[in-house]
Amino acid sequence: MNTLKTRDGVDVAYYVDDFTDPWTKPDTVLLLHAAMGNSRRWFKWVPPLSRKYRVVRMDLRGHGASQIPSADQPFSLSQLVSDALEVLDKVGVKSAHVVGNSAGGYVSQQLAIHHPDRVRTLALYGSTPGLKNSHALTWIPKVKEVGLKKFLADTIDERFDGNAEPELVKWFIEQAGSNDPAFIARFVTHMTTHDFMEEVGRIEAPTLIVAAGKEKIGHASAYDEMHKRIKGSTLKLYDTGAHNICDGYAESCVRDLLDFLSANG
Repeated sequence: MNTLKTRDGVDVAYYVDDFTDPWTKPDTVLLLHAAMGNSRRWFKWVPPLSRKYRVVRMDLRGHGASQIPSADQPFSLSQLVSDALEVLDKVGVKSAHVVGNSAGGYVSQQLAIHHPDRVRTLALYGSTPGLKNSHALTWIPKVKEVGLKKFLADTIDERFDGNAEPELVKWFIEQAGSNDPAFIARFVTHMTTHDFMEEVGRIEAPTLIVAAGKEKIGHASAYDEMHKRIKGSTLKLYDTGAHNICDGYAESCVRDLLDFLSANG
């Protein structure tokens, strides 16, 4: 694990995995996890990716080994974007293949919209342009009532379908449920203020959109609209209502990403 102190004084953790041939100069893939996630959630992704690419995983501020902003510190999506840029600068990368899962995809989309020179390709998994058009705000009182782990267990069908390994689901609940509830409430509430569908047409990088075709968090129709607006984008819909495709369908997700990167690298 590596740590950098951001310009506003928050410690952000990141990891570099590189098992490429030592005589090569591999491109860098930046992985940005979902809300309530952390860099460990990419455990099935790293082995196949790091053999061909230098993989950089960062814990979004407030998640994993990164510092949780205090209640009196500002927090915004733009700060998460700035953190990602600082990590890329720290590892010496001018432009990366950026992969975002769910809320990590909000950061990824904003990078591609506002910093196109830093995004070589863009891959979005279960990531609409913000959480504004979702029922996410209803999560907050439920979490306060029963706790984060119980809330995740009660709503697990939104995140995993019947094909998921039971042990994976248990691990997910334990990992995601260990986040700070107050910060997660702040994070989710802020994300529900964002809807940047009108901006995605500005994305110029080759873009892969992968999503649950029967999405229960947000609206599946948003992915078709994104596909229409992002010129030349590729859309893949998995036949499931489970939002956590990066966990439940990791092998398929990585395979689709490697094919996409091979065609657009």
